[in-house]
Amino acid sequence: MAKMLWKPGNMLYPLPVVMVSCCDKAGKPNIITIAWTGTICSDPPMVSISVRKERYSHQLIKESGEFVINLTTEALVRATDYCGVRSGRQCDKFADMGLTPLAGEKVSAPLIAEAPINLECKVKEIKELGSHDMFLAEVVAVHADEAYMDAQGRFDLALAKPIVYSHGTYFSLGKALGTFGYSVKKK
Repeated sequence: MAKMLWKPGNMLYPLPVVMVSCCDKAGKPNIITIAWTGTICSDPPMVSISVRKERYSHQLIKESGEFVINLTTEALVRATDYCGVRSGRQCDKFADMGLTPLAGEKVSAPLIAEAPINLECKVKEIKELGSHDMFLAEVVAVHADEAYMDAQGRFDLALAKPIVYSHGTYFSLGKALGTFGYSVKKK
C-alpha cells in the first residue's frame, strides 16, 4: 500500500460540528459554528472549543467566561453553515436563521431551542495556541430535547440525525455499527 507524504496539518476528520451560542455584556446573543471541539474530562465534565482570535465570538466568550454548545442536525445544517460564515458584528444570526434563543439555567448565554442537546459551559482556562485560543470549560448543565428519547428514557442520537464536518463538507451520520465492548462480548 503506497502512502503520500503531505505537509503537517490537521487531518483528524470527520469532526463534530456544533453551534456555540454566547452573548455580550448587554445580553445581545450570537452564534459561532465550531468544528474544533471535544470532550476533555469526564469528572468534572469538561469540553474544549478552539476559536480564532479575530472572531467576534472569541471576544464575547473571553469577556463573559461562558458559552453553550448546541449539537447540530440535518435540519440545522443551513443554520450551522450560516453561523460559521457570517459575523455577529453585522447580523442577528438567531433572527436570520429563525432560531429560538432559550434562557440557560446556569449561564447567561442562550441555548438554541432547535438543537437536540445543549451544554451550558463555564470557561476554566484559556490556552493561547497560535491561530486559535482553546477555551477549556466545565459543563454545568445539560438540556436534552424530550422528542429524542427512546422507550427506555435514553437519548437516541439517531433520531436527532446529527451531522459532522470534513474538509469543508457537512455529512450526516450513518447507521450504528456496534456498541462499546461488542467486540469482546460473549455470544
